[in-house]
Amino acid sequence: MDGAPARPAEGPDGSAKIRVLLVDDHAVVRRGLRGFFELLDDIEIVGEAEDGRRAVELVESLRPDVVLMDLLMPVMDGIAATAEIKERFADVEVVALTSFIEEERVTAALEAGATGYLLKDADADDVAVAVRRAHAGEVHLDPQVARLLARRIRTRRDDAPQHEPLTDREREVLALVAKGHANKEIAALLDITERTARTHVSNILGKLDLASRTQAALWAIEHRLA
Repeated sequence: MDGAPARPAEGPDGSAKIRVLLVDDHAVVRRGLRGFFELLDDIEIVGEAEDGRRAVELVESLRPDVVLMDLLMPVMDGIAATAEIKERFADVEVVALTSFIEEERVTAALEAGATGYLLKDADADDVAVAVRRAHAGEVHLDPQVARLLARRIRTRRDDAPQHEPLTDREREVLALVAKGHANKEIAALLDITERTARTHVSNILGKLDLASRTQAALWAIEHRLA
């Protein structure tokens, strides 16, 4: 298949279905996920890949909305594939779906650009929720992953010097980041330019010593800004 369909399939409400690419080196995992998603009205599987390199190739030709990405695979692992996909196709969202909850792996996946992180023993309904939230630009983390990252942020906060305080505008921007809004949406909501919104986000990450929007969202939730 070369290129996305000229007319995407529609969900029950008339909107286009969420196009998903499954990436896992185990055929049985891909088969199980495909079987579940085929029962849903608003999601369609547009392709499957058995390694990260093939995933990047299929993203280029199929242009899915969301990629469900295993992290431990041959040829190119899921973290490297996620980073390349997000660099080349910024509008494609990636949800990591893996058996591992090691802090280093979790952090690497999120810093590479993954919008969500789920364990493979998650309920099928949770996987569907993660896909829908990723498509909407929202972060979705397995509860264990969220707790791990929150602990890491707290530890770093307790061990580090006091952060430079955020301005009122930066706090507004951070609250919107925590709600999953992209820079363009933040700009529209606050009546500022997209470049200004991007600058605010960059300043927030620098002041809080955070590496990604996902970590910023967790920080905002922990500090009751969202």
